[in-house]
Amino acid sequence: MNYTRFLTAVSAARQASPIRAMTDLLMRSPPSVISLAGGAPNPDTFPFKSTSVTLSDGTSIEIGETLMKKALQYSATTGVPELVAWLKELQRKLHNPPTLTYAPDKGQMAMCVTTGSQEGLSKVFEMLVNPGDNVLLDSPTYSGTLAAVKPLGCNLIGVPTDQYGIVPQALKDILSRWRPEDVIIPEMKSPKILYTVPNGGNPTGASLTIERKIEIYKIAQEYDLIIVEDDPYYFLQFNKPWTPSFLSMDVDGRVIRADSMSKILSSGLRIGYLSGPKPLIDRIVLHMQASTLHTSAFTQVIV
Repeated sequence: MNYTRFLTAVSAARQASPIRAMTDLLMRSPPSVISLAGGAPNPDTFPFKSTSVTLSDGTSIEIGETLMKKALQYSATTGVPELVAWLKELQRKLHNPPTLTYAPDKGQMAMCVTTGSQEGLSKVFEMLVNPGDNVLLDSPTYSGTLAAVKPLGCNLIGVPTDQYGIVPQALKDILSRWRPEDVIIPEMKSPKILYTVPNGGNPTGASLTIERKIEIYKIAQEYDLIIVEDDPYYFLQFNKPWTPSFLSMDVDGRVIRADSMSKILSSGLRIGYLSGPKPLIDRIVLHMQASTLHTSAFTQVIV
């Protein structure tokens, strides 16, 4: 896929932060190395030495002095490495994305931890949406998404839904205003992204069936759309096995999936994670380098 055509001018202009690069280098250095390059404080000066977290079933998590130093220190923008590795394995077990084995420039699945999925989604929209763009989304859709997208000056095109989510024929009818070949003509403003909450859609509660997901993915292929799969309620489904995700059927590297710990652990921890093609996740990481630096390492360690 040609990922450059999806990027806004601001996102395309982002450069790596030298300070963040030094932080990543420091994390790979021996504990005996005290680097003065990245501004990382001496962890021996941190006021918190250890903590114990009691779970609802009575068991406890002990965070000793060594791990506490890591939890209170600057960390990689993509996330605490141990958590990122665990989340990648989780995505492999749950979704087994075809893109796991792709080359990085061909859409290999990459991940980053965000301060709740809302931060990740807002950065996704700022990466992909220019003023005047046409953006496809569930109708009705999550109000938090509208708050993030409306100020970008785009045209929101609601795709009709029923009790089973987006109606594929309705999506096809909307896209028929453009020809598939119009995607290479910027002036045509053919839609570039489709945003959807596939499970327990907010506010409707609708969930897409596997048949509809397959049909929608084929339409996305025809019109070269990026699918933004906002799935915070994935683990709250009643029926098992759970309906396969868009990520699980993504043979092109055209799905960005947003997951959240807010609905299953704690909303206040503010831990979300994005999975998607590396060229796009890298752009989001560059944005984070210039904004939040990284999600709280302490809450990441607890997770």
